[in-house]
Amino acid sequence: MGGQNNMVNTHITINGIPLEMYAFNTVVVGTGAAGLNAADRLYTLGGKDLAIITEGINMGTSRNTGSDKQTYYKLTLAGNTEDSVYEMAKTLFDGGSMQGDIALAEAALSSQAFYHLVDIGVPFPHNRFGEYIGYKTDHDPRQRATSAGPLTSRFMTEKLQVQVERKGIKIFDGYQVIGILTDADRTRSVGLLTLNLNSLNDPGKRFVVFNCTNIIYATGGPAGMYQMSVYPESQTGANGIAFEAGVKGKNLTESQYGIASIKFRWNLSGTFQQVLPRYVSTNQDGGDEKEFLTEYFEDAGTMLDAVFLKGYQWPFDPRKVSNYGSSLIDILVYNECINEGRRVFLDFTQNPSRASNAGELDFSLLGKESYGYLENSNALFGTPIERLRHMNQPAIDLYLAHAIDLSREYLEIAVCAQHNNGGLYGNTWWESNVKHFFAVGEANGSHGIYRPGGSALNAGQVGSIRAAQYIAARYPHAPLDTEKFIQMTAHQIERKVAFGLQLMDNSGAESNVNALRRQIGERMTRVGAHIRSFEKVSECTQEVKYMLHNLKECMKISGAHQLPYAYQNYDMLVTQYVYLSAILDYIQKGGQSRGSYLIYNQEGDLPNEKLDEQFRCRLDDGALARQVQEILYKDAKCYIEWNDVQLVPQEDNWFENVWSDYRKDRIIR
Repeated sequence: MGGQNNMVNTHITINGIPLEMYAFNTVVVGTGAAGLNAADRLYTLGGKDLAIITEGINMGTSRNTGSDKQTYYKLTLAGNTEDSVYEMAKTLFDGGSMQGDIALAEAALSSQAFYHLVDIGVPFPHNRFGEYIGYKTDHDPRQRATSAGPLTSRFMTEKLQVQVERKGIKIFDGYQVIGILTDADRTRSVGLLTLNLNSLNDPGKRFVVFNCTNIIYATGGPAGMYQMSVYPESQTGANGIAFEAGVKGKNLTESQYGIASIKFRWNLSGTFQQVLPRYVSTNQDGGDEKEFLTEYFEDAGTMLDAVFLKGYQWPFDPRKVSNYGSSLIDILVYNECINEGRRVFLDFTQNPSRASNAGELDFSLLGKESYGYLENSNALFGTPIERLRHMNQPAIDLYLAHAIDLSREYLEIAVCAQHNNGGLYGNTWWESNVKHFFAVGEANGSHGIYRPGGSALNAGQVGSIRAAQYIAARYPHAPLDTEKFIQMTAHQIERKVAFGLQLMDNSGAESNVNALRRQIGERMTRVGAHIRSFEKVSECTQEVKYMLHNLKECMKISGAHQLPYAYQNYDMLVTQYVYLSAILDYIQKGGQSRGSYLIYNQEGDLPNEKLDEQFRCRLDDGALARQVQEILYKDAKCYIEWNDVQLVPQEDNWFENVWSDYRKDRIIR
């Protein structure tokens, strides 16, 4: 494994199907921050027989997303604030339904991961003494957060790509993974089946196989199964084929949702809310404009404070819906979009009319926190756009760069899926229950119910380091010989290829691929996002199961160019079925509203007396916060178990003992 890249390229035929085949020790799937870091770290550790597969090197969430000030979470590295690895691990663990050993690993490697990014050029700010300063983020008792600005994850990805390219690591650009190949018992992964997006019309080059000892899966969150999504459109996710291969899901009930723009997908946190824009809804044609928030808030000051707090409290949180809390706004936006069928906008050109006199905002209506913030920011003047220009001109420039002028037009919004705290199962080395398969980044379900802002970026870097360490130390051997590989995987490859060929045989002028995708997304946004109920989730779970069973017959494509979307639809449906099954099980187990979702409870309370009955809910009492839900998809059925979390380990870190174990290679195991 310590030698140079030993890429083997050959051509094979399975039941008359021509396939190009490559062989590596390790293949990384995805070119986001986690995937690139995995490749970079593995190469540095001596694992040079590796390659990266990506649908598009400039696609994905890391490179195409951000926020008002995108946060990176790590151990405190400045000032006199007390902190420790254990303290940070405890913060992560206290979010609920998180394994303590994984929390400890994420805390322990946070400094190493952060300083590596600093060393390769990510511009995190430091003071004149070299301290990397921090600020307090959500669910953070210290000041562990830092940021390189709105595009922190993009900077990370770009700098990591430079490292990968300098090392000469092979990147297969334009290859879509459509199958994870395993042994007969699905106990270990042995390879990947891909679509060559560069040669879809060439039957001899259309399908490409990768024979590999290890897979590092960095495909991101399941963005494609939501209609309302702040994930970039280039991000779809690929959890479904991992479930199909026997990889367990973990904490799939837990995702984050929040208000975002939908023409250009971007989180509307921070100053976007703190400048107090108008919330406006219209009919589908843009007429019948109304400021709908005023119908639900008892006075203008309470309404303004709730809008202001959306800046700090951006993710939807059912604990913040009663007593005119900030998350009531998310419910009202959802109600306008989904129940009323209207469009919703933020208007930065005018002040909210209920709080204005002749167009001038009455700042005396604000509560102490809101007023104090704007006063300290010297922003007690003008219209929302003028305040935004004063406080955060780059926010305006960002939208201008995407042909949206906030000084002249309304910004269309919705409550959108933003991040999956759950995902694929992994242990403390990020290896799944299927051996040799490592899920890293958002694909890995390392988070629990609540997590500090920015901890996802840290988890992606730490997890990819851990996976690289384990592979370098324990899985350095060559892939299977060609004959054994074919014998083990031929049936799996045939079945996957046959799905596409059957669609090709029935292709014609008509296609419903895009219509099916819209149906998948609409369903998940309506019943499986931040507003949930047992009845609707149960009904839709059966709908998805039926669609999956009949997909080959009911999906029509117009040619080979639509094969990638057809395979993605299959993946999304499997993903949706498993996620909805997880949600349904949680509700059946007595789970109530928590994290970033509300569950209907007929015996609960309405957050606001003017709301529809579907929003009646009861907050979760924490009874399930010390358990983790794991789900296995097998033979088109889901099998679920709940396991107690492991507490944060308190190791006997006597130096001589650890040093001895380290020298005797007893650490990585």
